[in-house]
Amino acid sequence: MSILRSILFMALMVLLTPPCALLLIVCFWLPAPARQSLVMPWVHASTWLIENVLCIRTRVIGAENIPSVPVVVLSKHQSAWETIVLQHLFHRLIFVWKQELKYVPFFGWALAVTPSISIDRSAGQDALRQLHERGQQRLAEGYSIAIFPEGTRVAPGGKRRYKIGGASLAATAGVPVVPVALNSGEVWGRNAFFKRPGVVTISIGPAIDTRGLAAEAVNTRAERWIEGEMGRISPHLYPAQGNTTRATAGDRS
Repeated sequence: MSILRSILFMALMVLLTPPCALLLIVCFWLPAPARQSLVMPWVHASTWLIENVLCIRTRVIGAENIPSVPVVVLSKHQSAWETIVLQHLFHRLIFVWKQELKYVPFFGWALAVTPSISIDRSAGQDALRQLHERGQQRLAEGYSIAIFPEGTRVAPGGKRRYKIGGASLAATAGVPVVPVALNSGEVWGRNAFFKRPGVVTISIGPAIDTRGLAAEAVNTRAERWIEGEMGRISPHLYPAQGNTTRATAGDRS
């Protein structure tokens, strides 16, 4: 049954994405907030398909920590699930994405029209400068920015070095960092066509006040919270971290 659900989900996404992308592309002349608002029907429809076709439900812990002001969201990254659902949970959320994605038909073309921030990851220090310039502009415009500090999707149970770019942006701009732990990869694997029904737990941590902190300290605090929380929501995969953090529960389906 999960195979059939996955095939149906992909077929519906193929039908849904091109017209939504074309609408966004032809409206390139609109102000950035209007262009961003055109993304949301696709986000809501995709979230509905995830929940009702794939039967992947969402359990939210720490919903009270969802901010009402612009922040930098530093999130675990295990699958494409969070690139959709995070936008459903956080108001006016944009992503930092690798600029190669703009060549993906329809999806990439539309992404290039949104206020999201494209980065040339091969540019080294230049990429960090791009992130700071564009990121501070977007934060000043009222957007929150989601960054995956490990740089790529990491399989459940795994961990990569946390890159400092997101923490550096937050510290420079003087905005809070909101850490996010999640276990989407347990039902939606990296590059996996077939998804399994189940529940994804996403835990949203208390905001980290970056004022007066160096970027390294911000990054360390976010990493410690996220990795500790992974032990709480997926103790079978992160046994050593199971009791290192506590989060306030506030479930929402």
